[in-house]
Amino acid sequence: MPSTRLPFTLPEFHERLDATRRAMQTNGVDVLIVTNPSNMHYLTGYDGWSFYVHQAVIVSLTDDPLWWGRPMDAVGAQMTTWLGDDSIHSYPDHFVQNPEMHAYEHLCGILEQMGWDNRRIGVEMDNYYFTAACYKTLLDKLPNATLVDATSIVTWQRSVKSEAELEYMRRAARIIEATHAHIREITEPGMRKSDLVAEIYAASIRGVDGYGGDYSAIVPLTPSGKDAAAAHLTWDDRPLLKGEGTFFEIAGCYRRYHCPISRTIYLGEPPKEMLKAQEAVLEGLEAGMAVAVPGNTCGEIADAFFGTLKKHGVEKASRAGYSVGLSYPPDWGEHTMSIRPGDPSILRANMTFHFMPAIWTPDWGLEITETFRIREEGGPECLADVPRELCIKP
Repeated sequence: MPSTRLPFTLPEFHERLDATRRAMQTNGVDVLIVTNPSNMHYLTGYDGWSFYVHQAVIVSLTDDPLWWGRPMDAVGAQMTTWLGDDSIHSYPDHFVQNPEMHAYEHLCGILEQMGWDNRRIGVEMDNYYFTAACYKTLLDKLPNATLVDATSIVTWQRSVKSEAELEYMRRAARIIEATHAHIREITEPGMRKSDLVAEIYAASIRGVDGYGGDYSAIVPLTPSGKDAAAAHLTWDDRPLLKGEGTFFEIAGCYRRYHCPISRTIYLGEPPKEMLKAQEAVLEGLEAGMAVAVPGNTCGEIADAFFGTLKKHGVEKASRAGYSVGLSYPPDWGEHTMSIRPGDPSILRANMTFHFMPAIWTPDWGLEITETFRIREEGGPECLADVPRELCIKP
């Protein structure tokens, strides 16, 4: 029987599957091996910390999808997916991390049994969970198959959110609002960074309004002082110091749906250059969101933002955001659209983005970001309400 704790209705799952099959046909794919855990969840509801071993959802053009993974995780598939027991397959545990054999040998046997060993098989080539050994095994064991790069087939189906998905992201937004409020309240000189991050975890997982938080796909990124010149440092047990700024790149997460919001706190008097950068970023955020409407492109958001930075004499070399929503570690981005000059992706209502115009210099970092939804009209909806300005604590 399908799980009684599915995050979405069966009709919504079936709509997702139908859209995926249409994209498969467009791309000449007969059978799709889905290994990205976000895509597995999107199509079936599967939810478990099992992506460190080989697992997949196999989608054909006609039959129900198959879930395939480790035996102990097949139980989780029964508990969390809409699939029947006859669609859940597992490989013997001696395949797990065994240098003498590879789990995909077992998967190839299933594909042969289904008569799919001579088809055009799509694989998610450029994702964290499909390795060179997976690819080589498919080549060796299925010589009559044609392997096709299908990295983006499912991820692009996820770009426009349903009302249920948006509700999960709004709940994540309420969680991140409360978490940032707690950070602003308790951050002070002398506090150990590890203690502060413990408070972040407690607030983000405790949740708000009766909704408990989920684990985020990225751990809290909280560098201080010169460490904040680096974008992706985490934390240690050193104390916070007066005369240093700390940015907090964190997300609320509810049922795997994320609302990232970054803010910066400065203990003491911030440098004039940081205040100048803040002025440019705040104006740039507004300029970018002013053109974030259906029919425009991600590149046009970027042009408005970077044009504003240039006017203020502020430089930024990296992109300024990306699509966001459902995700598992190690990243909460969807790996489709980017807010960067020249990105031709056309904006549609109910797409969601993390507008991430961070500034990093050799001496400090400043992060002020928003997660927003494209609306049919009237400009984007910022999902969370967190004060944007640099929080200055004497």
